Order: sequence, then C-alpha cells, then structure tokens
Amino acid sequence: MADLRNLETFVWVAHLGGFRAAAEKLNTTQPAVSQRIALLEADLGVKLFDREPRGVALTPKGGELLPYAERMLQLRADLMQAAREKKAMRGVVRLGVAETIVHTWLAKLIERMHAVYPALTLEIEVDTSPLLRERLVSHQLDIAFLLGPVSEPRMKNVALSSYPLAWVASPDLDLGPDPVPLGVLARWPIITYPRNTRPYITVREMMTRSDFPQLRMYGNASLSTIVRMTLDGIGVSAIPPVVIRRELSEKRLRLVRAEQNLPDLNFAATYPVKPDSYMAEAVVEIARDLATAEAKRRIRLRNR
Repeated sequence: MADLRNLETFVWVAHLGGFRAAAEKLNTTQPAVSQRIALLEADLGVKLFDREPRGVALTPKGGELLPYAERMLQLRADLMQAAREKKAMRGVVRLGVAETIVHTWLAKLIERMHAVYPALTLEIEVDTSPLLRERLVSHQLDIAFLLGPVSEPRMKNVALSSYPLAWVASPDLDLGPDPVPLGVLARWPIITYPRNTRPYITVREMMTRSDFPQLRMYGNASLSTIVRMTLDGIGVSAIPPVVIRRELSEKRLRLVRAEQNLPDLNFAATYPVKPDSYMAEAVVEIARDLATAEAKRRIRLRNR
C-alpha cells in the first residue's frame, strides 16, 4: 500500500512540474521529495516521471495513475472534513478577484467567511481577468473570480454573476437623441477595461469601421478611474451599471441607449482541482450563494 505522504508528493510534483516547486509547497527539501518519489516508484514498480532540462514530465503510466492518487487524497480530505466542525477548517486561501466583484458583493463574502470559517484566512488580490487567469494557471492563486470560464485541464468553473455592460456618459456630453448611432459614440473617446480584456476587445471590434471616425480607446484597470473620467466628460464609457448606482441615482451619469447593445459580463469562480480543493470549494459555495442573492435583489429592484 503506497504511503499517503508519497502520493501527495507525487500529485504536487505532477501539478507544479518540478521537485523544487513541490518541495516549497510541502515545506520540505528537494532531496526529500526525490526520495518520496523514488519510494513510490519502487512500491508501484513503475516509473512516474521523466526528468527533463526544465523540470519533470509524467510518463504515460504516471499520467494514468495520477487520477487514482488524487482520488485517494480527496477521500482523505473528505474524511478529515467530515470528522471536524466547519469552524475548525484553517489555512490560507489565495483569492484573485476582478474589480467588478469588489464593487458588488466581495465585502459580504469576507464577512460571511469570517463568521463561518474564522480560522480560514483570505489573501485577496485584485486584478484584471487575463492576469488573474495567468496567476491561477501558474498556481499562484487558489481561486479566481473572473470573466470566465477558464478552459484549462483540471480547472473547475462555477458560474457566479452576470452583469449587463452598458454605454455610460455624463449628462453634459452632447450625444444627440437616443438611440445614439455607434458612429456618434465613436466621435468621443471610449473608456473601458484594459486592452487585453474581453470588454475592450468587444468594443473595438464593434466600432472599428471604415465609415467611423478613428477610434480612440482609453483602457484602464481601475474602475474608479474609469468612472472619474466619465464624470469629467472625457468620453463615453463601457462599464456595468451595477458599479455606478449612486452616480446614476444622483443623475451625475446616465445610461446611453445606443443602436447596438453591449454583451453581458459573465463571471465565474475558477479553481484547480488538487488535494486541498475542499478549502476552495468552501469559499466558492459561499460566493455562489451571495452572487445568487445579489442577482435576485437586482431583479426585485428592476421590477419595482
């Protein structure tokens, strides 16, 4: 029977692609990791990894056995979770969050997590969805709330929130009567998310036409800055109305009805399936409940 510690080492070497990275993750030494893999290979009578100049790669047999090892570790995790109270769950979860979520229900998530899992610590990083995806794939984050889904092997995607993306402008900006033609909007700078994001690319494709004025786009990673630039009348922004509820209610900004609508922003919670996924699952379960409750509240407000 293979030692569970050696199986865990096998799984982390496979996920992280090297003995050194696995040693750092397991808080041990590289020689200790090498020894555990050698013992496991001897126990199983197969070679699990091929050594390469830039790390290690699973052998065909190693790839075949990896899901079994992960299943055994997951069973151990399930056993441990069932044997203790929820409040006893402890550790650090590295959470990446797109800024739209920061402006909606992130504060409620932090509050709920502290109440339900007081010994679980969230380390939160706010960034654009493309950068969050990179950090998630490179195992620098445990979970990301981002524009998804992420189509990568062994990544689990859970649908969270969907927010309309809208044209927004200062009431002082002379755009003419609604519905505003896209060619009229294109006379002004378009302010939105950074150039490597889905909203930026969508707007650029929609408004890059030979009969339009030359498009000027100001991409910005800070929603607060986008809102400030829109308030100052610098141009028309493409952002979710949910982040400017106060400015809309105070009539400092207005929604522009254009001849063509923008697509919704669909956010997902994404995390890699690995031995300690149960902590990510706990966070995602609460996040999904909060996102669902917030969506229902928005529907009630819209129907009043």
